[in-house]
Amino acid sequence: MTSAIAIILVLGGLIFFHELGHFAVARLFGIGVRAFSLGFGPVILKKQYGKTEYRLSAVPLGGYVSLAGENDENDLTGGFTDAESFIKRPTWHRMCVIVAGPIANLILAFFIYWGLFWNSGQMFMAPEIGDVRAGTPAASVGLLAGDSVLDIAGTPIKYWNDVADTIGKSGGSEITVTVDRQGQVLSFDVVPERLTRKNIFGEEEESFLIGIAASGKTISVPLNGGSAAVAGLEQTWDMIVITAQGFAKIIQRVIPMDNVGGPIMIAQMVSQQTEHGVAAVLALAALISVNLGLLNLLPVPVLDGGHLVMLLIETVIRRPVPPRVMDIASRIGILLLITLMIWATFNDVRRL
Repeated sequence: MTSAIAIILVLGGLIFFHELGHFAVARLFGIGVRAFSLGFGPVILKKQYGKTEYRLSAVPLGGYVSLAGENDENDLTGGFTDAESFIKRPTWHRMCVIVAGPIANLILAFFIYWGLFWNSGQMFMAPEIGDVRAGTPAASVGLLAGDSVLDIAGTPIKYWNDVADTIGKSGGSEITVTVDRQGQVLSFDVVPERLTRKNIFGEEEESFLIGIAASGKTISVPLNGGSAAVAGLEQTWDMIVITAQGFAKIIQRVIPMDNVGGPIMIAQMVSQQTEHGVAAVLALAALISVNLGLLNLLPVPVLDGGHLVMLLIETVIRRPVPPRVMDIASRIGILLLITLMIWATFNDVRRL
């Protein structure tokens, strides 16, 4: 039951927040909103405020916003005026409304990271060696699992990232590695070798290494509100970059299409994180929110990115894209999304 609630709150909340972005900017520009729904499908409850009907719908995995004159400039029933018609607004107004949804997802990710860092501090990998590969420079000089790295080539080491970065910059020159071994400070002269390792996308890359791996222990660094906000921005940006690279790697077929997952995989991930507490679920929600925001910015018809492309074309040619072209593009976009969803679901079921 806890997992089911978490899945509904995460998936529904992220999509709802996406639609809230569209709604907020539309109202900011004075564009008419016919309906704003929490959930979709059959309407359970509804309440009219002004010209907008607010709805609670049966399926709690998202939401939607219906704008006045969204597809037909003459569709202004319900007391809306020409000035409130979406399609009659300047192109940049419509662009702002469309891009507001994805941006809302990125802002949400930032606030989640900010809150997590402010409440629990920022987690870093401890500079402790967890494994020494046989036959490597580290093994030949006597470095051992459990050694805590204090200094490399005169550079103080605080976190594991410092270990990897400092060794990688050595260029193969001899470096002195100072460690704490059960309270005893020891130094070792090591010559890094150009070795192969896999990055987070599974690609093999060469770098100067000495053959050690992290123990996996973490360090929590307390942060105040300001430093937590800065750390939240950095973390959000890092996730944006990694997610964008991931999309590119899928297109380049570096990441096999067999790895693409859909709602079932997301539900599994959320369910697994509920075992580790609220913070773990929120961290996953932030990552999914970044993915949702960037996914919607892809230039695929029917996604927000596809609408932006059409509006950019309209700006260049100084007239609306012909309805026939819009219709064909939308059909292609829907076909692509349905195909991707079927493939992702097939992968999910196969993994099960």
